[in-house]
Amino acid sequence: MTNTDHSLLAEPVGPRELPDAAIAVIDAKGTVVGWTHAAQQLVGYSAGEVVGRSAAHVLPPPEDARRASAFAELCRAQGGWSGTAAIRHRDGHTLRMMLRVSLLRGQDAGTRWLVSVTDIDSLSSGTTGGPVRESLLARAPIGIVVYDPQLRCVWVNDALERHDGVPRHRRFGHGLKDSLPAVEAEALKVVMRQVLESGTTTVHEYRAWPPADRRREHAFSASFFCLQGADGTPLGVCSMTVDVTGNRRARERLAILSEAGTHIGSTLDVMRTGQELAELAVPLLADHALVDLVESVPFGVEPSARTGRTSDRPQLMRRAGVASVDLGVLESPWVREEVVHAHPDSPFSAALRTGRSYLEPVLDTHAGPWVDHDPVRAQRVRESGVHSLMVVPVRARRCVLGLALFGRSVEQTPFQEDDLLLAEELVTRAALCLDNALQYARERTAALTLQRDLLPHHVRGGAAVEIASRYVPADMDHGVGGDWFDVIELSGARVALVVGDVVGHGINAAATMGRLRTAVRTLADLDLPPDELLAHLDDTVRRLNDEDADVSEPVPAVVGATCLYAVYDPVTRRCTMARAGHPPPLIADAQGRVTILDLPAGAPLGLGLGLVPFECVELELPEGSVLALYSDGLVESRDEDIDIGLQRLSTALAKPGASLEDLCSRAMETLAARASADDVTLLLARTRALRPAQVASWDLDNELITVPTARHLAALQLRQWGLEPLVTSVESVVSELVTNAIRHGGGPRRLRLIQHRVLTCEVSDINTGQPRPRHPGTLDEHGRGLYLVARLSRRWGSRSTADGNVVWAEQDLPSIAGAI
Repeated sequence: MTNTDHSLLAEPVGPRELPDAAIAVIDAKGTVVGWTHAAQQLVGYSAGEVVGRSAAHVLPPPEDARRASAFAELCRAQGGWSGTAAIRHRDGHTLRMMLRVSLLRGQDAGTRWLVSVTDIDSLSSGTTGGPVRESLLARAPIGIVVYDPQLRCVWVNDALERHDGVPRHRRFGHGLKDSLPAVEAEALKVVMRQVLESGTTTVHEYRAWPPADRRREHAFSASFFCLQGADGTPLGVCSMTVDVTGNRRARERLAILSEAGTHIGSTLDVMRTGQELAELAVPLLADHALVDLVESVPFGVEPSARTGRTSDRPQLMRRAGVASVDLGVLESPWVREEVVHAHPDSPFSAALRTGRSYLEPVLDTHAGPWVDHDPVRAQRVRESGVHSLMVVPVRARRCVLGLALFGRSVEQTPFQEDDLLLAEELVTRAALCLDNALQYARERTAALTLQRDLLPHHVRGGAAVEIASRYVPADMDHGVGGDWFDVIELSGARVALVVGDVVGHGINAAATMGRLRTAVRTLADLDLPPDELLAHLDDTVRRLNDEDADVSEPVPAVVGATCLYAVYDPVTRRCTMARAGHPPPLIADAQGRVTILDLPAGAPLGLGLGLVPFECVELELPEGSVLALYSDGLVESRDEDIDIGLQRLSTALAKPGASLEDLCSRAMETLAARASADDVTLLLARTRALRPAQVASWDLDNELITVPTARHLAALQLRQWGLEPLVTSVESVVSELVTNAIRHGGGPRRLRLIQHRVLTCEVSDINTGQPRPRHPGTLDEHGRGLYLVARLSRRWGSRSTADGNVVWAEQDLPSIAGAI
């Protein structure tokens, strides 16, 4: 036996292990000639009670000598026996045993019988069996050799030769050094001497290449028993060797698959999943591993199920994973994330087309069409020393997403079929993770597309504010959220600023966000105060919840949201705002001082907590003030308190004179150190103020004679502003609005003209009702006033005030108008 035949493990599996099985040696006449301490533990008899007596002594009383003799003849005829038998314990009860009788041969053609038994009843109690016990139960081959006290071979069975290839005639009378390398023989001699001295069982494992399978390494487990004579003195050592390759490889396979469950698919990044697969395979399965994905997969696009099947053109792939025991191999022609080309005649392209794995236990890199047409790859394989190759397609449902390549160079054992099965299981698990990532990418892309389509592409603050905004979707692990923002131009040069956040992530949150944004815009057109608008929005969200409550779904979807709504008037420089569970706004003055506004929080929308009405706060903002509205993703995280986030945002905004774009960038830089688990939205508005010369107003009497006066005042003001082209149409609008206020609104109170991006004409009255256009008949003399206003204006409407209504109409400014 050569040095490569065995590789003894340095440590025993169990130096004082409980008996794996009990053994006894019986001569040709059926007399017990050797006993073990394990046998005494199992059946209760000491060596002095059984050695030198018939083996029938431990059989139950019904088993007479005649039946024992017949059993002995059966063993002689068959060369052994295996099955269940009843054994009598010393205290009288019967044990149900798994028994194997093995024939041992001696140097002078003598024979002995080695009886191995294990208690079947103990298995039902959950006791874990060792290798010998498992082999007894499975009736697997066991190599047996008996050494004398000088550790020379005296008895051996035929099965041992199949384990190590040493014929029995070369063993008899020789010690371990004649059948094992010197170092290993000396190590085993030490173990066997310990067994002789202690009388206990010891188990060792070693690796070897048996003659029948020289290409694959096998694992063996050897159990050593001390054989005792009648007086308890050691007669020798019995070694029972079992091929545990299957069990060992099964354990290794389960360990690798267990590692795969925790290490592959830790994120929803397909490129990261490919790298995790490669890193797990090296060195547990291979010395080198590459993972290439079809080029569209890293971009979240699933390839067609027919990709590569009908076209001769090879599919482009992108390298997603590289791992190797040799760092030099990592510098391959195609490094990670680069595009990989494979020749159509290569096994890589074949696996991609057919979806079937490819195993080449002994790799020939000097022949074959793919070597001739792919010299760069072939040369690199030769330089790496890879001598065995597996190519496994990465399949998900009906699509091939890519390939996983495994190679061996340092490990001399070539890949076998069971290695391919393990590789396929690993790749299947990775493919499931990749498929989940692709499905998530599709949903995330759809949600992002929907959200970006629903969010405003260009926000304008008109004459009221200068606007800048940022929106950053949540990271890949959490998905797109339901943040939204909006800037809505209102009548009278005013502007509404909105930021909201729908609870949850994904396409449902994005769709709900779109519905709420539309609802806010609709309510804003009614020119409601912020508290009333939030109350109506709360009712809207609750109605959505009621409509979406489908009893057929296991868990009905519940919509919840937060919102902050503010209205700024550049004429008065006053801002009115209210919030529903949303973070408070920040205000930075022209000197860079930042204040967190003490605004009543209000209840989140749609949760049925709106019994307490929302509260408005009104304040005056000096021109140049910066109002910051944001979502909680900007200031909240799991690792720190919201106050820290608010302080960080305040610091970013405390830069007087900076542009709004610069302030947005400074605020976003606070996110660079942490991945956002939620959408981040920031809306900045720098206030403007209209100059007094841009606004003209007059108090009006509640008399019909007021109508021509109002017309005259408006015409005069337009001429002063250089808006002569608008005089005729504005006179008609003023005439109709003032007349309606006198006849239907309880009397006019004020006429106001505002010149900003458009010309706004407002007439206020004391009526609390909303004006509505009428549909007069052909012969009716009245009822066409608002219809005329609508035809002469770009838009018109009304809004409620604390003591009445304001009816307004807007006119586009002529291009010849000069700036005031």
